[in-house]
Amino acid sequence: MTAATDAVAPPKARGGIAQSVGDSLVVAKRNLIRMTRIPEMVIFGLIQPIMFVVLFSYVFGGSISVPGAGLSASGYREFLMAGIFAQTVTFATAGAGAGIADDMHKGLIDRFRSLPMARGAVLTGRTLADLVQTALTLVVLAVVALLVGWRTHENVLKVLGGFALLLLLGYAFSWIGALIGLSVRTPEAATSGGLIWLFPLTFISNAFVPAENMPTFLQTIANWNPFSATVQACRELFGNLPPNYPVPDAWPMQHPVWASLIWSVLIILVFRTLAVRKYRSASA
Repeated sequence: MTAATDAVAPPKARGGIAQSVGDSLVVAKRNLIRMTRIPEMVIFGLIQPIMFVVLFSYVFGGSISVPGAGLSASGYREFLMAGIFAQTVTFATAGAGAGIADDMHKGLIDRFRSLPMARGAVLTGRTLADLVQTALTLVVLAVVALLVGWRTHENVLKVLGGFALLLLLGYAFSWIGALIGLSVRTPEAATSGGLIWLFPLTFISNAFVPAENMPTFLQTIANWNPFSATVQACRELFGNLPPNYPVPDAWPMQHPVWASLIWSVLIILVFRTLAVRKYRSASA
């Protein structure tokens, strides 16, 4: 009798953290499976950064001067790659927002909300799946960069640290995409809303040209841009800063690794809170 009773006894309730982690991983798995069934999502996500690498390396590489490297195409190529990597992980924001907006439009978010799931697990799972896709994109992009002549000049731990900062920045920005996706009515609007602010963010930075070449007021914006902090940190960790490169006096440029970490954590804290709050009240 006891054995039969134990066999039909309901499972013990999990703690809040355990349930949140488990539910998030389930949703992440669902999104990863969906990505494998729609491979063009990954393929199109790779085409744009590869085009940027080729265009900037071979079209503009001999025309843009980098302090310490001059007009050397190889010097500019090493200066450029950290910016291309950072742009790639942040542009994934648009895809994250469009995916969530599509789920909202189809009523899937409402179905998830009707289930006994942890708060925020749907969004966390989605952002984790996007993080995996971003990591795969970075691997492919790094191989392409090596083929066009990019090289690192630091030890393996520092190089891996640079890629870890890139993934952290991408994860932080995916929460911005999640908030945008929950705030618009269609996936098309989410895509537009996810890109329109990314272009000034990435181009008013030190990603493609030294900030010293910009007007003074734009230099200040570029030096305090969270995107610039990650780019500068990666250049240091990859060993891609040209010799005698003049580092701006702004604190984020003097301490780019710390600045990148602080910016990314702040973005996650703020936009995760806003996205989860919006998720509770949003309707399809």
